[in-house]
Amino acid sequence: MTAADGLKTALRERVLAHRDDLLSLSRRIHAHPETAFAEHRAAGWCAELLRGHGFDVTAPAYGLDTAFAATTGSGPVTVAVVCEYDALPGLGHACGHNLIAAAGLGAALALAPHADELGLTVRVLGTPAEERGAGKALMLQAGAFDGVDAAMMVHPCPFEVAEFRSFALGTLSVAYTGKAAHPSLNPHEGRNAADALTVAQVALGLLRQQLPPQWKVHGVTTGAGTAPNLIPDRATAEYEIRASAAEDLRELRERVEACFRAGALATGCEVELTRPEPDYLDFRTDAELIALWQDNARALGRPEPLRRDAFACTDMGNVSHVVPSIHPVLDISGGACGPHEAEFADAAVSPRGEQAILDGAVGMAWTAADFADARR
Repeated sequence: MTAADGLKTALRERVLAHRDDLLSLSRRIHAHPETAFAEHRAAGWCAELLRGHGFDVTAPAYGLDTAFAATTGSGPVTVAVVCEYDALPGLGHACGHNLIAAAGLGAALALAPHADELGLTVRVLGTPAEERGAGKALMLQAGAFDGVDAAMMVHPCPFEVAEFRSFALGTLSVAYTGKAAHPSLNPHEGRNAADALTVAQVALGLLRQQLPPQWKVHGVTTGAGTAPNLIPDRATAEYEIRASAAEDLRELRERVEACFRAGALATGCEVELTRPEPDYLDFRTDAELIALWQDNARALGRPEPLRRDAFACTDMGNVSHVVPSIHPVLDISGGACGPHEAEFADAAVSPRGEQAILDGAVGMAWTAADFADARR
């Protein structure tokens, strides 16, 4: 069962009626990029637009200064429309999150006057820190998705994919503490923290041969001494690990952490291993929701979606483990450039990118309406 054609026409017209506001919002967010947990202007602009159209807005929300929640309607079926708006350090909106925020608001504004007749409660969630910090995981723990029957968002990309797949991602901060000494006067009294990190990196290099192809380990050294005439007593690194599923990530973390402990053991140093943020879980697409989305995307004339293996990570994966969710990606560059490339920031304010805002908004509104209709 799907929503009537007349209602879908009305929803599309509502998105188009808000076109100027949505494109203006996207361009403002793009022109003022804000990184994880610092998205004060973006969150404020989104909340202001929703409040101006009668939504009940809470900001800040769920213990995060740059999160918000907005609701309309009082139906028994609750659909969460998820908005991202954080930018990348040094690259601005080369992630295209300005488009995500505008598309989410467009879907919610379209649904608002029809929510009660559809039996919907529409919950708009402004979710900071997707690129770094796992804002959605923190909001999930704080109850932002409690009582939600379906969650949805769209994401710009260099190709079209409906059934999005993602890696599970874990982060690891490494800090070795040794003992400083002069490298010629009394080196035997030192404990070289940089050597501990070197031993660990060699161990990781050897470990990679025994890892499945879809398991990834990568990182950078952030500190390993300050002068060549001093044995360093401090060395630090930041690492990421990726696996195809959350269960695999746990095993990979154990093996990687063992390499870092080996560095400490071999050199007589101490090591501290910490997780700077929650793990990002693999995304699990809901079959019912994505079938509705695909029918609606075709009706909008979107390109036929490709099937792609996991190629990215998202904290929306954490939501998908608890709430039926979709995360289709929309082509805005035709393969010319991809997320986290400088050129993709230009694509995020291109005509093709702005058409994705409107299509994403209409597609999500139609899908939410179909989902509610199927539950009557």
